[in-house]
Amino acid sequence: MTEHHQQDRRTVASRLMGLATVGIIVATVAVGLETALLVALTTSGGHLTLGSGGQSVSGVFWGLLVGATIDFVAAIAVLRPHIRWYLSGVPADKRRRLALQRMPMTGVAATGIGWVGGVVAYASVAGRDLGAIDLLIIATAFAFGGASCAAAIYMILERVGRPLVAAAMQDSPPPEPILGVRERMIVLWLAVSGVPLGGIVLVNVGRAIGWVPPSDTVLDIPTVVLAIICLASGVRAIALVTRSITDPLRDIRGAVERVADGDYDTRVDVYDSSEIGVLQDGFNTMVDGLAERDRLRDLFARHVGTEVAARALRTDIGMHGSQAEVGVLFVDIEGSTRFAESTDPETVAASLNRFFTIVAEVVARHHGFINKFEGDAALAVFGAPNAVADPAAAALAAARELGAELEEIHPLRVGIGVSSGRVFAGNIGAETRYEYTVIGDPVNECARLADVAKQSRSNVLASGAAVDSLVSAGVDDDGECMLTAEHDEYYEWTAIGQVTLRGRATPTDVHAPVDLVADSDLRFTDLVDGLIRRPLSILRGKRA
Repeated sequence: MTEHHQQDRRTVASRLMGLATVGIIVATVAVGLETALLVALTTSGGHLTLGSGGQSVSGVFWGLLVGATIDFVAAIAVLRPHIRWYLSGVPADKRRRLALQRMPMTGVAATGIGWVGGVVAYASVAGRDLGAIDLLIIATAFAFGGASCAAAIYMILERVGRPLVAAAMQDSPPPEPILGVRERMIVLWLAVSGVPLGGIVLVNVGRAIGWVPPSDTVLDIPTVVLAIICLASGVRAIALVTRSITDPLRDIRGAVERVADGDYDTRVDVYDSSEIGVLQDGFNTMVDGLAERDRLRDLFARHVGTEVAARALRTDIGMHGSQAEVGVLFVDIEGSTRFAESTDPETVAASLNRFFTIVAEVVARHHGFINKFEGDAALAVFGAPNAVADPAAAALAAARELGAELEEIHPLRVGIGVSSGRVFAGNIGAETRYEYTVIGDPVNECARLADVAKQSRSNVLASGAAVDSLVSAGVDDDGECMLTAEHDEYYEWTAIGQVTLRGRATPTDVHAPVDLVADSDLRFTDLVDGLIRRPLSILRGKRA
């Protein structure tokens, strides 16, 4: 434990001892004065002249003094060992935790010992002249006073002991409530109703059997005083008990609001031994679960993409999918194997991370979805799982931007292929392990175009299907068929010929960004060495 932490604990311990000392002294003095007043009024028929019934004034005084002193010393003795443990910084064992949880009831037992000692002191001072009825009256008064004092000390120790219980429960919260809310309500009833009303009943019973003189005043002063004590003690007891319940609930409420704002580091101290303490521990466990769920969701989104993660949370477990019109972009690094052989692994990893970062940022700007990273390649989809207004245009725009930004990863060179069309988008695999992906000819086509682009001076190539999807057919005023561009992206690409892609029998129309093939005299065979079956310039007349 650090010196700063130790100093904090010393400060807390000093404050707790001060509060406990003041609280116990005030409680014992107040109850002692109330008891002395009631004994005097009851035994004198409503007059403050103790002794007419045989009771000893000095005996009552010494009995209350001895009882209050023993009560105070015993209550502090209950608290002090826990203060010493708290200052030591040693983790609490099971015995210590149980003792702290039961500390309020231990304080009640100590109070009982003190007031029994007070009765013994009274009997000793009163001497041989003390009658049995007189002793019974004093013992009953002291019993009621001790009960009232015990209720106050119970609530004082519960309040003061909260930081101690919180420190003890850090590593092992209470498995079940001890001294629950019901016990506190019993204490509240005892302090507010039980003692004063019981006193009123016993005063009247004592008068009926002749043990206590009747009131010779118009106003029954002992009963009125007991009623006033009932009101006063009620305020005192309710203030302590309600705070013992509302304070932890207020803490939990504030913590709930912070968790609602996304602060999953929020915790509440477990310092209550009742059902509220179990609730405090349950709240912390719940927040731990929420934090873990949030981390898992974040990790899940990073592995499969935010869109797929959101889709998985919305739908049931199992194989799901549907056909969709998408734009597909495939980007692959040329010569990555040679680069890895001749370069430090950390440098390779840094270059790949930079490569994938650029790809992810560009694709995200165009509302696409990174379907997967495959070694030194990446597949991006536009239009699934989230809809995009024009998937092909988004894929083509992303490809052009990506081709320019990936120049930063020199000396690595990339090939980018773009295609579009209808694919199956959904979960592929087994029921026990599957992933979201897209299956269809456009995916194969864009991967093959990326291979071609790696050997071309135009490292960005698109299929004719992708570019042609940006135009629509119509009829002009003369009744002739015409093509109309529906997206500005159409004018950023130019047809450069055809190529028969690996694994295909028919040639594919190929387009490249206008900026990369601005020289009109440049032939496609110069762009792609030996890969062209027959050069072709399609749509140039239409664009002219």
